Amino acid sequence: MLKGIGGFGALFEVPRKYREPVLVSGADGVGTKLKLAAQLGRHAAIGQDLVAMCVNDILTLGAEPLFFLDYFACGKLDVEVAATVINGIAAGCEQAGCALIGGETAEMPGMYPGGEYDLAGFAVGVVEKKAIIDGRSMTAGDIVIGLASSGIHSNGYSLVRRMIERARPDLNAELDGRSLADALMAPTRIYVKPIRALLERAPIKGIAHITGGGLIENIPRALPESLCAELDACAWPRPPVFEWLREHGQLAETDMQRVFNCGIGMALVVDAGIADAALTQLLDAGEAAWRIGSIRARQAHEPQVVVRASSHNEARKCHI
Repeated sequence: MLKGIGGFGALFEVPRKYREPVLVSGADGVGTKLKLAAQLGRHAAIGQDLVAMCVNDILTLGAEPLFFLDYFACGKLDVEVAATVINGIAAGCEQAGCALIGGETAEMPGMYPGGEYDLAGFAVGVVEKKAIIDGRSMTAGDIVIGLASSGIHSNGYSLVRRMIERARPDLNAELDGRSLADALMAPTRIYVKPIRALLERAPIKGIAHITGGGLIENIPRALPESLCAELDACAWPRPPVFEWLREHGQLAETDMQRVFNCGIGMALVVDAGIADAALTQLLDAGEAAWRIGSIRARQAHEPQVVVRASSHNEARKCHI
């Protein structure tokens, strides 16, 4: 970073270690999770959600996040709330290893209900041109590794809020050792450091950030059209918050897989020959990760993600 926050623009020098640097950018928001944050008065972790949604996206191309900018918009500025949110953004940037280089605070009377605000984030990273992850080297027989989510992350909250309005649950009730409110508001995980560390030792052929659209719609974004990912629904534990959502939303399994991440925040595709070593490195780094499936040839008119139970007897247990 060449100049501090406060000017009309921010300056950042591309690291000299890159021979053919390619800039990678991403923009995103937190969605209607913000309305639940306002309702519960929980603003401290929303900033991490914002950073995560942007840096995890550009990470899928193998990019190292360089800097981040935020946009905070409200009807009337509550300085304490804004400071809490921006502190969370700074903490998220620290987790991602990037600089919070600037942003904008917009006060627009009449645009937002009292006590509410909107957030947008913008991340820029860099990747060596020859190291861009684009899925072209992927082949049948490759292995899919899933990294655990912390919960719902930042997608599906319009549905979550409808469930809360209809069921009127006790948000202080315990769910798996914490309150239901804590489970619903758990911040989105930032995967930059463990995946970047893995990239230094092993090639990754494809990465999918599991956001809106869930496993069914996000994994295909990392696959060539000729290939299909076949996932084993019993290969990873599903956090209890998703069973709460299934029960209170009366959702079919296909709907769960299209709306929520169902416990997998990032999916990696690696060569079968290095899958065990890659998984061991992730586990040694403190990540919860599992082999969740494999890549095979795609049949005509077949979807690019097929989720099955490993056996008929396991089908009930895995909700298939």
